[in-house]
Amino acid sequence: MRRATGFVFALCGAAAVVLGIVASVASPAQVAANAPSAVPATFSPQPSVAPAASAAPTLAPTATPSPTPATLVDGWRVEVPRLGIDLPLRDGDLARDVVDQSTPVNAAFRLPGSAYPGTSGNLYVYAHARVGMFLSLWSARAGDEVRLLGPNGTMLRYVVTEIAPRVPVTDLTYLLPTDDERLTLQTSTGPRVGDPRFVVVALPQRP
Repeated sequence: MRRATGFVFALCGAAAVVLGIVASVASPAQVAANAPSAVPATFSPQPSVAPAASAAPTLAPTATPSPTPATLVDGWRVEVPRLGIDLPLRDGDLARDVVDQSTPVNAAFRLPGSAYPGTSGNLYVYAHARVGMFLSLWSARAGDEVRLLGPNGTMLRYVVTEIAPRVPVTDLTYLLPTDDERLTLQTSTGPRVGDPRFVVVALPQRP
């Protein structure tokens, strides 16, 4: 169950809403070959302009999460074997990734304030829609296995249970904290900040 409390991103108002991360997409030819349902096969790049702050809903947190060392994601990787996804997991940076729209390539990023691997809550992970990154997420299917590989051989398995191919940037539903453990993966559907997000939800698959 999702609950509207606790995330650090909730303190950032409109900045969290424009998590149309990540506005860097593959070439038109690559996009045409992998485009999700109802997403145009080619894009017309335009300057990224965030929606007006006045139009963005905000959340009023009722509790401040305890600080957790960023090093807890060091050494972790996220894999989706069927889709060829295998990326190091890093902590995201709201100023860099949301405000400046300059998310680094060749890694996936944990949304600051979201859960950590193997803990209760919603671990929200995002990466660019590029070949070798999260572009192939557009081809995700229910039942796909997602793995989080940690230090010392730790492996957490998840199974895809929900795919939302066009989530408006003003829709915070999938960013909210949850009472259950889950892994939410996100990428972009186009080059503009206001383009919908592509979201995949996976739940734990434990022995």
